[in-house]
Amino acid sequence: MNLSRKWLNEFVTVTASDKEFAEAMTLSGSKVEVTVDQGAEISNVVVGKVLSMKRHENSDHMWVCQVDTGDGEPVQIVTGAQNVKEGDLVPVAKHKSTLPGGKKIEKGKLRGEVSYGMLCSFKELGLDQRDFPAAYEDGIWILSDDPELSVEVGQDIREAVGLDDHVVEFEITPNRPDCLSIIGLAREAAATFNAELRLHEPVVKGGAEGELIELLDVETPAADLVPRYTARMVRNVKIAPSPKWMRERLRAMGVRPINNIVDITNYVMLEYGQPMHAFDYRYVKGGKIIVRRAEEGEELTTLDGTLRKLTADHLVIADDTRAVGLAGIMGGLNSEIVEDTTDVVFESACFDGTCIRKGALALGMRTEASAKFEKGLDPMNTMPAVERACEFVEMLGAGEVVDGVIDILNSVPHPTVLTLEPEKINALLGTDIPAEDMVRILKSVDFKVDGDQVTVPSYRADVRRMADLAEEVARFYGYNNIPSTLMRGQTTLGGYSPEQQLERRLGELCRAFGHDEIITYSFISPTYYDKIRWAEDHPNRKSFKILNPLGEDTSIMRTTVLPSMLEILTRNYNYRNKSAKLYEVGRIYLPDRDDGLATESKMLSIGAYGSDMDFFTLKGFIEAIMDDIRAENVRFEPCADNPSYHPGRCATLWSGDRCIGVFGQIHPLVAKNYGVDTAMYCAELSFDELMKAHGADAEYTALPKFPGVHRDLAVVCAAGVTVYQLSECIKNAGGSLLKAVEFFDVYTGAPIEPGKKSVAFSLEFRSDEQNLTDKDIEPAMEKILAQLAEKLDARLR
Repeated sequence: MNLSRKWLNEFVTVTASDKEFAEAMTLSGSKVEVTVDQGAEISNVVVGKVLSMKRHENSDHMWVCQVDTGDGEPVQIVTGAQNVKEGDLVPVAKHKSTLPGGKKIEKGKLRGEVSYGMLCSFKELGLDQRDFPAAYEDGIWILSDDPELSVEVGQDIREAVGLDDHVVEFEITPNRPDCLSIIGLAREAAATFNAELRLHEPVVKGGAEGELIELLDVETPAADLVPRYTARMVRNVKIAPSPKWMRERLRAMGVRPINNIVDITNYVMLEYGQPMHAFDYRYVKGGKIIVRRAEEGEELTTLDGTLRKLTADHLVIADDTRAVGLAGIMGGLNSEIVEDTTDVVFESACFDGTCIRKGALALGMRTEASAKFEKGLDPMNTMPAVERACEFVEMLGAGEVVDGVIDILNSVPHPTVLTLEPEKINALLGTDIPAEDMVRILKSVDFKVDGDQVTVPSYRADVRRMADLAEEVARFYGYNNIPSTLMRGQTTLGGYSPEQQLERRLGELCRAFGHDEIITYSFISPTYYDKIRWAEDHPNRKSFKILNPLGEDTSIMRTTVLPSMLEILTRNYNYRNKSAKLYEVGRIYLPDRDDGLATESKMLSIGAYGSDMDFFTLKGFIEAIMDDIRAENVRFEPCADNPSYHPGRCATLWSGDRCIGVFGQIHPLVAKNYGVDTAMYCAELSFDELMKAHGADAEYTALPKFPGVHRDLAVVCAAGVTVYQLSECIKNAGGSLLKAVEFFDVYTGAPIEPGKKSVAFSLEFRSDEQNLTDKDIEPAMEKILAQLAEKLDARLR
């Protein structure tokens, strides 16, 4: 919310500097983001009078002018403009002046003649035609030709044309829609600086021809969505530019001036915080306004020229035959105010905030009006706003106001009355503020206090309980004046849940292995499934579609994290990074619930490429993760049917009978789809399954008292037998003396016959009761060899 300091001074006099004003308002609860001096980029530019002009001796189109700038001696300025004449008052950028955009003006020579500055157009001062309609667009700005300007020679141009305002930008929280207005911020400023608040009571004379009740009828079939609807009518409208003071204030607030009627509605919206709309009466068929729900599939072209297809959830302003506006969002093009408009209907209404927000989101729209309505406006504000608009119509001579007001109040708001409890407030704040000071503070922000009963203003829907009154007292008493005290009450011991601890530990392990964390969007493009080679009938291609996506690339919720990881790996590859190691703990969204909602599952996604990465490096990393979480019965099984991975370099990870996930080298065709010609390796591990596989806390075990005995064992087996199968067979047959089995070599080639391989293991035997001898170990070795031969046809080499 922008606030013009000059406009603010109409309601409350605040002489504080911008810095003091920002600090005080922020401390009282209205956070200031930034303060902007509108003329900060302009310096040493004044109003000058052209005293004389002569042709430049070395140019057929340039003039040498003598200009009075109020400094005593005239200055010589050379210009090529053809619309300047002697006696004109013009903006003069003198020697060592600055203009918007950082442009610097200094004296110089133009074809041999010295020029001590420059005559300016309004564009060079950062203005446009709408700011000053009487200005000549393609030449020097002749200030004396504008009847609205009253300037003097030597006057600072910023003061002369209204660029001397200071604009304060506030960050208004959603619970304070009343502060989205000049009057709302004026109330806050008056209470903050203990100054008098001067509010204006609109006065409308009326008297135009006709009776409003005969000219206009209003119905609200959607009464539950229209707490209040107020309308007045203006006849014999004269469309023209707004006066200079109104254009200046609108420009300062970031609103572009258009014409007097439209500017009045915008001005009132900014001043009162009440969105308004003006309809061309001749386009309201049957003289009837109907506020209803839209019909399914109904179409309306809005003021921005876009054809909107509506649903039954939208609220529209309609006449007897069609919709003429989107209630609370934007008017319709079919009832726009144009140059030949003669009769206007002013609408000042209060609509249901939830309905307006959902309607705007469904259409991908967000307007100044919808942003205000969605926060919940005060229905008691509609009447003062429409009265103020009609007062401006009469003040500017823009038309004649018809007597009477149509005011439909579908929901009578009941004032909130709270009990003032000074003891509780002081106990909550840790203060000792007298009850009289609390009453004074509450009255300063327009709360009515009668004894211990406090009546909350209708525009303060955020004040509902004693704690809210305490907040009002605290922010104007001064948070910086509240003494620091030790915390009272019982404290509780916080900590991380087991899921949080596991997620943090997985992150630590990934970073320890050199992987950087990434964060990717949960919404992806449907084409990503094609890039990872998922068939059309793949069960996980069914995804939730976003109703209002930013674009096709972000239109569905992902059911796999693999494309997101591959996108980031590809980006790093395209940036010519020689290697990359990444990880993410992200969510996938599976549409497999009966209630229509998604199963949101966390996944640990790992991705890497580079000269130091291969299948076994990734496998070792995953083994380290499983060892760290003390998972039991961990095994790897070959996987050749996953279309996204290389069929010979892909495996699934298991813990007992739970499948944890899949990992391996990305299929070369998938890598080609991403434009990558190097091997990429990825893993997709279910966080939920990792949590289930998490073993018990580690227990202390004393160091062994007796040394272990090591035996190396090499067996020849079929090439299709896995190391895991051999290792598990050895462990099962080794008995209690076998403490560890470690694979260390595999060999193929002569003298091993084709189709077979030699696999070597190191076995460690140890007893907790005695030193072992060969006699103790031989039975275990014989049993191991027998089981290998029986189950896997593996023979001692």
